[in-house]
Amino acid sequence: MQDQIRPVSPPPFQPAWWLKHAHLQTIFAKYLSPKQRLNTEAETVPLPDGDEVQLNWLHSKNSSDNAPVVILLHGLAGDINSHYIQAMLAQCHALGWTAVLLHFRGCNGKPNKLPRAYHSGDTADAALVITQVKRRYPNRPLVAVGYSLGGNVLLKYCGEQAEHNPLSAAVAVCPPLSLSACAKRINTGSSKLYQRYLLGRLKRSTLLKLTQFTDFPLPLTPQQVQGFSSIEQFDEYYTAPIHGFLNAQDYYQKASGKAFLRHICIPTLIIHAKDDPFLSDDVIPKASELSPHIHYELTSGGGHVGFVYGSPLKPQFWLNQRIPQFITEQLAK
Repeated sequence: MQDQIRPVSPPPFQPAWWLKHAHLQTIFAKYLSPKQRLNTEAETVPLPDGDEVQLNWLHSKNSSDNAPVVILLHGLAGDINSHYIQAMLAQCHALGWTAVLLHFRGCNGKPNKLPRAYHSGDTADAALVITQVKRRYPNRPLVAVGYSLGGNVLLKYCGEQAEHNPLSAAVAVCPPLSLSACAKRINTGSSKLYQRYLLGRLKRSTLLKLTQFTDFPLPLTPQQVQGFSSIEQFDEYYTAPIHGFLNAQDYYQKASGKAFLRHICIPTLIIHAKDDPFLSDDVIPKASELSPHIHYELTSGGGHVGFVYGSPLKPQFWLNQRIPQFITEQLAK
């Protein structure tokens, strides 16, 4: 078993005075954060079931032999264009770290080869990629950062691996650790705006699959897909059955990351905001549910993957500092 987490003194996060509201934090970060698209090298990785995923590599010319390799896991319907992915790639580039984004199945702009897709508890593809990256860089520390859905996948993976984890450290930002409660949360009040956006993207990819596979294994019609009105309904009729779960609640129970936290054996940072419009308070773990290797940070504000502070003329994005700081401190000799 690896050493327990080293002490850290994180800078406190205070939301910008002009972005106090959770929705402003969430929307500003998504649409107004600086675009920092860097050139990356795409790599297709074949999977054992005949499908494939795409990796996007960022290689730094200034990278040293002991610099970390950072694996990034995006959120639901995310990709390389997601603001948080671009921001972390830019940070890795500035620090001389190698970084690689794992696009979950069908998230790289092209449909994947099977009727199935990906889900919040699907750790097999991430495990395969992490193993391959470790073989490619056996002497460099390997770190993973997951956002939202990708954060839940990462924490579940770390719990499953326990003391056999090849990662040296992990960071999960706004992970939906209680999926059932989060599905209900995003279907209430103004949070329905985010659900509509995400559901629209999920519907489009599923409709494409119905035309791609004439022998689609589920009794779904385009009209039924178009009629889905919530993430929970989408999960009930597509996500759960296509991935072998009995129903949405069976999927939520088995895929939620909270039950895996106590088994994590590497230094791990989990960041939540109390005002996250995507997540329920049920995602906040009790102390008894946390491994001693986990450093848990719950901020009063920040929205969903927002965490913006500073002035209107010079906004700052706290995650861009906090995540590299944690990784650097945990890898320090």
